[in-house]
Amino acid sequence: MKKAFTLIELLIVIIIMGVVYKLAINNFAKLSDESQKLTLQSLREYLNSLPHAKSVKLLCLDDCEECSIYIDGVKNKEIDGFLDHSVRSYRYEFSYGFVETQKEVVFDKHDVQKDVCFSYKIDKKGVGDQVLVEYKDGFYDLGAYIQKTPHYTSMQEVVDAKEALIQKVMR
Repeated sequence: MKKAFTLIELLIVIIIMGVVYKLAINNFAKLSDESQKLTLQSLREYLNSLPHAKSVKLLCLDDCEECSIYIDGVKNKEIDGFLDHSVRSYRYEFSYGFVETQKEVVFDKHDVQKDVCFSYKIDKKGVGDQVLVEYKDGFYDLGAYIQKTPHYTSMQEVVDAKEALIQKVMR
C-alpha cells in the first residue's frame, strides 16, 4: 500500500507557504525604498531613528531638489525629490507670532557658496529645531515634542493651535 499526502495536508502546506511569502514580500517592500515613506510628517521620527552621538541633520541646498543627511557632521546619504524650492520655514516668537526664518549660506568643500533651502537638525537628546514648515499641502509643526508631527491646512489653524497651547500652559 502506497502512502501519500491527503488533499487537506497539501492545502495546509500551500496556505502556510502563502502566509510566509506574503510576510516576506511586505517586509522587503518596507525596506526597499525608505525615501518614499519619508515625508515632512515622518521626518523627525526618521532622523531620530538614525544612530547618532551628537546630531543628525537634513540639509537641502539651492533649489531643494537634493537633500543630504548628515550624521554627527558627516554626510551619510542623499535624498532626491524630497522637497522643492516652494518650502518655507517659520519660527515662533511670543511677541510677533510666526516669523519666516532667514535663509542661511554655507560653503562646500571647494569654498563655493550655496544657499540653504531647508535644514532641520536633531540633537543627541532627540530635540529638534523649533520650526513650522509650509509646503504644498499645508503646514507641519516640527517643534512638537511628545506627539507626532501635526499637519495643519492653514496658517490660521496653526495660530489657533499655538494659542490654545499657550492658554493651556498658562493655566
